[in-house]
Amino acid sequence: MAPSPNREHQTIEYQLQRWLDDNWAEPNGCRVHQQINVAGPGLWTENYRVPDLVLLTPQRFHIDENEYFDGGPDVVVEIHSPGDEAYEKLDFYAKVGVREVWIIERDSKRPEIYELSEGKLRPRAADAEGWVKSEVVGAQMRSGGDGKLEIRMVGKPDSAAKVP
Repeated sequence: MAPSPNREHQTIEYQLQRWLDDNWAEPNGCRVHQQINVAGPGLWTENYRVPDLVLLTPQRFHIDENEYFDGGPDVVVEIHSPGDEAYEKLDFYAKVGVREVWIIERDSKRPEIYELSEGKLRPRAADAEGWVKSEVVGAQMRSGGDGKLEIRMVGKPDSAAKVP
């Protein structure tokens, strides 16, 4: 069994969940959950992964079985700490139909977004200012010069925040 993530990892996860709840989930009737089992359809207990956060739009509420998700949520978030398996999970997430995977480096706060295209999760390029955009959420993220994750909703400057 893997040990629990350190406090810095947990703080990033918690603050990102709070920001997503306030700026995306509640205003749009969506959901954000921590540490939920994600299984392939009909494969609960046989083949599953546990991302740091999962994001669901109403179109996928039906996969929520309380103890696990029976199929892929819209977005999974992995906070990548040294030695963890975030990148090794990409093929699994593609197979279960996760639309986007966010990987945020714990130490540098560098975000990456992988989008599902033709059955594969492919990295989305950042713009000239370093922002990478989530099409599912309508948010942009980048690593700030102060070692924090900057995040904002597209077109909503008052939503801008920094996550430690």
